[in-house]
Amino acid sequence: MCQSCAASAAPAPLSADGSGPFRGLSRRGLLAGAGLGALAVHLPTGSAAATESEAAGTEAAASARNGAWACPALGRFPAGGHYGAPRGGASHAGQDVSNSTGTAVHAAAAGTVVRRSWGGGLPGRTGNALVIAHGGGQYTYYGHLSAYRVGLNAEVRAGQRIADMGATGNVTGPHLHFETHTGRLGTTVNPVSFLAARGVDLSGGWSRIDPGASGATVVVIQHLMNRRGYVLVVDGAYGSVSADAVKRFQRSQGLTADGQVGPATWPELVYTLRQGADGSHVRALQTALNKRSAGLAVDGGFGSVTRSAVRAYQSVNRLVVDGEAGPVTWRALTG
Repeated sequence: MCQSCAASAAPAPLSADGSGPFRGLSRRGLLAGAGLGALAVHLPTGSAAATESEAAGTEAAASARNGAWACPALGRFPAGGHYGAPRGGASHAGQDVSNSTGTAVHAAAAGTVVRRSWGGGLPGRTGNALVIAHGGGQYTYYGHLSAYRVGLNAEVRAGQRIADMGATGNVTGPHLHFETHTGRLGTTVNPVSFLAARGVDLSGGWSRIDPGASGATVVVIQHLMNRRGYVLVVDGAYGSVSADAVKRFQRSQGLTADGQVGPATWPELVYTLRQGADGSHVRALQTALNKRSAGLAVDGGFGSVTRSAVRAYQSVNRLVVDGEAGPVTWRALTG
């Protein structure tokens, strides 16, 4: 886990242009306490996605579990690696996720890479790091990286592979040091609760997607629902039509019919898929793999190319590499 990675007690506003590195400053500082802060949800306009999303009414506006966020890395939470853990008179500024060097690190949300340097240009941090600006005063920090896979000023998508986990800097072993900042860069909040409020389980559990969501994970849901016999337009908008279909599916499975695709619904919705499968459920898998940078043609055919993509994803995320998309692989892909 991190031996430093503490934040300043009263952080001054920091520029987000990659300037002003703090390498050489003390690795000790005091933690900045802050509330979660609100994240504005922006949905496309002038499209079928916008029309259906508006039909969801106040339910769409009420939830931040909108499909815009993704789990940045798979692994375990090491003892003492939690947000606020003591660091020699200071407090840990993020959450550690431990796994082996080379494990994939993914963007937690769409945004722009504004720091790509030792410590990410923040005081009290060490090791290779990235900072992504997501707009609205939201930032995420990825530390102790062994390799960068995106450049400074790159525009990234939620779930895109951006780096590899490592052990650079002052650490006891390979892991991702992950931070969430709200209001301004330098004001940290608990990443576990921050992501949970947005439908993501940082410990690697199933995601939670509410009516009103949009994006690739909604496309996955719509393809899976169509395989189950529902006839949905695959537009990536989780509006009233898609939500009503999910509620009918939930009732058919004896689940709470709340329209949220979460830990109870996902396992009933996904299929275990192998090479040779064909159909909408394979399109769902290919879409989920593409969110994680696979670059597949979404053709519904589970051929050798898709199998290779499944194996590659399993390998870089330290899952069992069998080329089969079962519940464990689905949970990681949709998280």
